Amino acid sequence: MKVSVVICTYSPDLYDDFCEAVESVLEQDYDTVEVVAVIDGSDSVGERVRRDWDDHDSVAIVENDETIGLSASRNRGSEEATGDVIAFMDDDAVAAEGWVQELVRTYTETDVEAVGGKMLPLWVAEEPWFLPAEFYWLVGVTHRGFPAEGPVRNTFGSNISFRATVLEELDGFDETLGRKGSGQVQGEETELASRVRQELDGTLYYTPDAAVYHKVFSYRTQPLWLGKRAFWQGYSKSVMEQRLSEPSPTESAFLRQLLFSFVPSRLRGLVSDPSRSSLAQLLMLFVLTGLVGFGYLYGTARRFLQSEA
Repeated sequence: MKVSVVICTYSPDLYDDFCEAVESVLEQDYDTVEVVAVIDGSDSVGERVRRDWDDHDSVAIVENDETIGLSASRNRGSEEATGDVIAFMDDDAVAAEGWVQELVRTYTETDVEAVGGKMLPLWVAEEPWFLPAEFYWLVGVTHRGFPAEGPVRNTFGSNISFRATVLEELDGFDETLGRKGSGQVQGEETELASRVRQELDGTLYYTPDAAVYHKVFSYRTQPLWLGKRAFWQGYSKSVMEQRLSEPSPTESAFLRQLLFSFVPSRLRGLVSDPSRSSLAQLLMLFVLTGLVGFGYLYGTARRFLQSEA
């Protein structure tokens, strides 16, 4: 089973990180793996990628003449990929040892249509002492409360894969979603996984043994950035609710878990550990939950006003 790993990049500032991401895939102890590098509208990055990687037999290079966004770039990479399985990883991520092998093992043993794995933090700056593990998903890391293993609605876009035939049949990612320039609406993985279930009666399987490290840069640990991220994640969830025709209990289940499990356990922990970090993380649970909810309500109200106009 050949595996193609699509890595999209565009920023000169992340070029060294992109190279580390590529190397982490090529160093996997698996013979039939290739990297499809997609450069999204950056001549300077494209020149450096061609200089450093054009002669590598296991690296294919795709260059977009203009910026088309992450989802469209992933689709272009998928079209050039030659693998039976097409995996996606970001340019600020590092594949853990055994990542590809675990993806292949899961496909072989479960016969599912898509497989995703665990995202582990690679703190470039110090780990933020005030950020609760329940909200690690804001920085692209698997959070406390995520299912242990098995079928899930979606996993992170930097550690998700599909059979090539599935992507071909479903025409890949919805290109109106995903990062593009300053656009903040995400959820392209959720939308595609939903079509896997609805149109193919398929399954996205989560295996924590297929791990990828995500670099968390210092700006992503700033309270203001986290607050904005929480708001736009709530907004994106509102957009997804409109797009998806299937019911999704994931958010309500997480909220119940948050209110009836995590908050009580943290309150009990304050009794034995009344530290500044314990109190701050408890407060941040409420602040970030409120911002996600505000973003969701804003998105819902905006859709309503647009429909009435």
